[in-house]
Amino acid sequence: MTEAATMQFHPQPQAGTAKPWAFPAPERGALPNGLTVLRCDRPGQQVVAVEVHLEAPLDAEPEGLDGVATIMARAFNEGTDKHSAEEFAAELDRCGASMDAHADHPGVRVSLEVPVSRLPKALGLLSDALRAPAFADSEIERLVRNRLDEIPHEAANPARRAAKELSRQLFPASSRMSRPRQGTEETVTAIDAAAVRAFYETHVRPATSTLVIVGDLAGTDLDAVLADTVGTWTGGTAEPRPMPAITADDTGRVVIVDRPGAVQTQLLIGRIGPDRHDRVWPAQILGTYCLGGTLTSRLDRVLREEKGYTYGVRAFGQVLRSAPDGTGAAMLAISGSVDTASTGPALEDLWTVLRTLAAEGLTDAERDVAVQNLVGVAPLKYEMAASVAATLADQVEQNLPDDFQAQLYRRLATTGTVEATAAVVSAFPEDHLVTVLVGDAAEIEEPVRALGIGDVTVVTG
Repeated sequence: MTEAATMQFHPQPQAGTAKPWAFPAPERGALPNGLTVLRCDRPGQQVVAVEVHLEAPLDAEPEGLDGVATIMARAFNEGTDKHSAEEFAAELDRCGASMDAHADHPGVRVSLEVPVSRLPKALGLLSDALRAPAFADSEIERLVRNRLDEIPHEAANPARRAAKELSRQLFPASSRMSRPRQGTEETVTAIDAAAVRAFYETHVRPATSTLVIVGDLAGTDLDAVLADTVGTWTGGTAEPRPMPAITADDTGRVVIVDRPGAVQTQLLIGRIGPDRHDRVWPAQILGTYCLGGTLTSRLDRVLREEKGYTYGVRAFGQVLRSAPDGTGAAMLAISGSVDTASTGPALEDLWTVLRTLAAEGLTDAERDVAVQNLVGVAPLKYEMAASVAATLADQVEQNLPDDFQAQLYRRLATTGTVEATAAVVSAFPEDHLVTVLVGDAAEIEEPVRALGIGDVTVVTG
């Protein structure tokens, strides 16, 4: 007779003592060529993330050449004085690296991710791209054609069309912020290799740039690697560029971008508010999250769960550009889409949510859930080196101290319900919101006019 098998149970693992978490603190320094370097050692992060901020803002683009910063950013991947575009791509592949770049109002950002074992080689390629980009005529012409091909697709996208119209409505025509970030068909057509080279030579230099590097750096002689790569990049100094004053018209009004036959209406409601330098920012984040930051926020509870108008509506604040003196600005917005027939009722209910919020305020329960979600998930949000590097680079772009993010979480945790209510009510006052609707004007114009939320104008799509 065979003996019955017995199972051996191992002791149940016991949870260890929780360690306090704080946003990683970088070490700041500078290379002899003037390049500012922020380094952050993250043990175990074998994929290193690098972000480079170039002080080449969109308002520095020459008149009539909107989009030249975008073409320049894309061209950093298209060859150097050592490698053709194809060779450069092949060298990145051999490193297991990826490199990307984009232009926005604060400047140009170049991003690199690479296994730490291949860091010296990849930083050498990044250095070549910054130090001596080829800007070959044929490559610039191809990038211009590609950008021109994108523009009709963007115009056909309701969300992109709404964002374009909101910027045009909020800012004066003379402001770069009123125009598409990547240029229009007319301005992009005017861009050639000479224009890209001129923009690069005027605005790109190590003395006005910052490199952020995050990952497991313990086994790397980073000083030597930096000296041999980006340390060889040379360029003169430059006077700080004054930031143009940011003005906006948030008179309450509605603009309908007509899309005959559209079965949905894309809505984007916004205005300009304070940036992260303002002491109200943490409370504004908290209040905005309660209003429309997640599926359980007020807007979704009413418009999605109770009424079934939409798959989701979000409220958010997005920094446009900041200055050391705090004269920057952020876009404060509510976005989503509803079916055409529900456009009027959905807007009516949305305004009711805003009015109720102003009259009655947030609840302590809403505040507590928001703090738990915003602060509690931070360790997971910043688990990867790339997210830490991007946030540190954002702080550089926005002229914020290196410990801003760490301080932000502390302030969020201590922000009360009354303070969060005051901030979100101030951010979204019912009579100072510009509402853009992309949809069928014949179906939605009259119901929207009947709401009395502002003068209604119809423009062609």
